[in-house]
Amino acid sequence: MRVLVTGAAGHIGGHVIEDLLAHGHRIVATDLVPVDDPRLDRVHTGDLRDPRLVRDAMAGAEAVVHLGAIPHPNSDDDSALFATNCLTAHRVLDEAGRTGVRRVVAASSLSAVGLAWSPRPQSPRYVPLDEEHPTLVQDPYGLSKLVLEETARATHRRHGTDIVCMRFPFTGTGERLAAQLAAVRDDPGGHRMDLWGWLDTRDAARAVRYALVTELTGCHVINVAADDTSSPVPTAQLLEEHHPGVPYFTELTGHASLFDTSACAKLLGFAPEYRRIPPDEAPGTAAGPAAGPAAPTAAEGEV
Repeated sequence: MRVLVTGAAGHIGGHVIEDLLAHGHRIVATDLVPVDDPRLDRVHTGDLRDPRLVRDAMAGAEAVVHLGAIPHPNSDDDSALFATNCLTAHRVLDEAGRTGVRRVVAASSLSAVGLAWSPRPQSPRYVPLDEEHPTLVQDPYGLSKLVLEETARATHRRHGTDIVCMRFPFTGTGERLAAQLAAVRDDPGGHRMDLWGWLDTRDAARAVRYALVTELTGCHVINVAADDTSSPVPTAQLLEEHHPGVPYFTELTGHASLFDTSACAKLLGFAPEYRRIPPDEAPGTAAGPAAGPAAPTAAEGEV
């Protein structure tokens, strides 16, 4: 397929492009900064708020991976952050629908639940946290991701575009991931609000590809996270110490993740390859392969 990748110069964007190229797809890229890669069909440099840029980039695309957004809540102008993320999401998804693109994969965030960047401490209502968990969002970044998901649903209703919104946690690999795991190890309480969720960026890229090629219909919002936490402290102990009294509906053995990813597994046939490895088991290694990926499967769903 010819795939338009927005936010192509970002951390996830670079890995998505490498994975898609390795599997024979053709890439059109957009970003605010130039992307210098002779393997790409086209590169459009500019702001996704510009309708002409989005229109030009969309020309000839068979599918879209929308990663272009302000990727964090750090802003001197919360309203501008919110407006930018919402406007760019609508520009890209609506243009995809208008031009007949049949598949869009969009990067949402587990911040859409409202825990990770909440200005006031909160606890989940239950764990493992699934896609039906009540919305607790207070911050503009998490709110912008909720709007992205609603924009995706509206786009499907209006144009029939099949869309997968992926709720990612922290993503990293190599030094970026090693630094995050070290920070969590040294201060697990400092990461209580993100529920110690993480995902190797190589798994994120592979999940995006699965979402592009799996047979599915509808608009879907799914959690995509590693099977374990980012902390060496056992999960049951983490929950008792930092979120006491929160009910759980499955046995919290070992370092099991507090995010329910069963919808992702069922919809895409996807399982993460990478899990955290304690330093004493693999010195100098931040993460390594666990079970291999399952093959994509067919799925059907409703908005």
